[in-house]
Amino acid sequence: MEKVNGIGGVFFRAHDPKALSAWYEEHLGVNYYDPAPWKQREGYTVFAPFAQDTEYFGRSEQQWMINFRVDDLTVMIAQLKAAGISVETRAEWDSEVGKFARIHDPEGNPIELWQPNQ
Repeated sequence: MEKVNGIGGVFFRAHDPKALSAWYEEHLGVNYYDPAPWKQREGYTVFAPFAQDTEYFGRSEQQWMINFRVDDLTVMIAQLKAAGISVETRAEWDSEVGKFARIHDPEGNPIELWQPNQ
């Protein structure tokens, strides 16, 4: 059976696509398509539908949440806080699979940051 070999893009609506793209590039290093699309390093990608009534994403109307892998969550958190971005952490988010933190982009979309256990 032929299988997909990775995520080729994440597409979503935005009130101000240009400004939101700039925010992702400035704070997370994820650039749009100019001059070339962001290239992720090889690693785990979790594909997990959640129950319709989950509270994990935050707002009930939120249909998706992206999770980015990071090498050093502590450094990333410090960098984001220095830029004035609120970072949420919870002890229960640290588990056998790694450490997690949550931020929101300027349009309120949740972003999970994950430092996998080695």
